[in-house]
Amino acid sequence: MEKDSSSKWTLFNKGNLLMLYIHIPFCDSKCFYCSFNSYTNLHHTQNRYIDSLIQQFKFEIQRFKISKFSTIFIGGGTPSTLSSQNLEKLFATLSPYITDKTEITIEANPNSASEEWLKTAKKVGINRISFGVQSFDNEKLKFLGRNHSKDMAIQSVKNACEIGFKNINIDLIYDTAMDSRELLNSDIEIAESLPISHISLYSLTLEENTLFENRKDVKVENLENTEWIIQRVSQKFPQYEISNFGEVSKHNFGYWEGKNYIGLGSGAVGFLNNQRFYPQTDVEKYIQNPLDIRIEEISEDDLKFEKIFLGFRSNVGVSKSILKKSEIENANFLVKKNILIFKNDIFFNSNFLLADEVALQIWTD
Repeated sequence: MEKDSSSKWTLFNKGNLLMLYIHIPFCDSKCFYCSFNSYTNLHHTQNRYIDSLIQQFKFEIQRFKISKFSTIFIGGGTPSTLSSQNLEKLFATLSPYITDKTEITIEANPNSASEEWLKTAKKVGINRISFGVQSFDNEKLKFLGRNHSKDMAIQSVKNACEIGFKNINIDLIYDTAMDSRELLNSDIEIAESLPISHISLYSLTLEENTLFENRKDVKVENLENTEWIIQRVSQKFPQYEISNFGEVSKHNFGYWEGKNYIGLGSGAVGFLNNQRFYPQTDVEKYIQNPLDIRIEEISEDDLKFEKIFLGFRSNVGVSKSILKKSEIENANFLVKKNILIFKNDIFFNSNFLLADEVALQIWTD
């Protein structure tokens, strides 16, 4: 890590709120579609990993003069594999930087989010929980390599509610070879019967270095089915981003707005103004030196394209002020075609499934 050599490192004063992402790379099992930086054989490093997270956190706090966080998101991997002791230790460090308005989300799997663990999560101040359910169909869960059952998923959500969580998300996956409208409708009906506030709906993707990578038989993509499931979920959970429905996640929405955030942990990413920060992806190397952080400079053109791309994927929209004359003309043409909506000097996309095409039609560089 380069030493602070200019004022560019002191980007924030004490009045500013930042977002914080924390990556937990431990999992009980590796799902067949998962390409995230996660491991099933490194649980023995958990205590040392938390110590290194805390070391990096203290460095980032001092470097960027941070006083409070607006949102915190703990993802993975499977954060519910953290012991209650390590969760408490982590939050003992985080708590001075949390306000009563800070949204704090943690991801959990039904098989590892015990009642004791959920009580600890609630006690340390976590107020939003995201369960990796993926489906309520036992055969589909096995097909995806999930390590829980339908009943475990339902019970984990009910337990979280009874313990006091009011903001609960579940993830669901579609576009698998097993999916029929009957199966998907059943998943949604069960979700609607549970005390949840949000659904994240993801199309199965065949990522590199996964067991599904070269399995062309596991995915069936159908635009009509995609439109159907989005409309079906939207009946109870309003869509605000291409994959997200319900009570808006302030943290995720902050990504689409292009807000700054700190990334802690092996495989995390941070973003500050025109730079991205990448800690070590190798867990052992991260533990040995959590301050070994690669910095990537991002051009103004790339940042602008990201704002356009992400804005049209969500209710954030794209401000007219960032577009040049030819791009405004392109956007106005799409308004006339009823593809975009123009309101309060912002262009909004009326169909998130067309986000990529819309962005490319407007971008002229």
